[in-house]
Amino acid sequence: MKRSKGQRMGTRSILRRRKSEKSQLNIARVMYDYNEGDRVAIVLDGGQQQGMPHRRFHGRTGFIQSRQGRAWIVAVKDGNMNKTVVARPEHLRPLE
Repeated sequence: MKRSKGQRMGTRSILRRRKSEKSQLNIARVMYDYNEGDRVAIVLDGGQQQGMPHRRFHGRTGFIQSRQGRAWIVAVKDGNMNKTVVARPEHLRPLE
């Protein structure tokens, strides 16, 4: 059988949620209203798969560029390259 190489490959322990946190949605994080230029941290929530950026961006900080539907476009520096990440607010945390 061919080995799967999906986007969440190798994330069994990385995106696992604790037993007490399962099926809980942090409503304050979802309802937070960002402005352009705000600094945010990308922290992946394993309970929400929609709008989840690639796990290489987990723990990175970036700046909000604009809105795209329910998601936000975040500018992230990856090495020497500037990249844009489209992520829903469940996977973002404000830095102040």
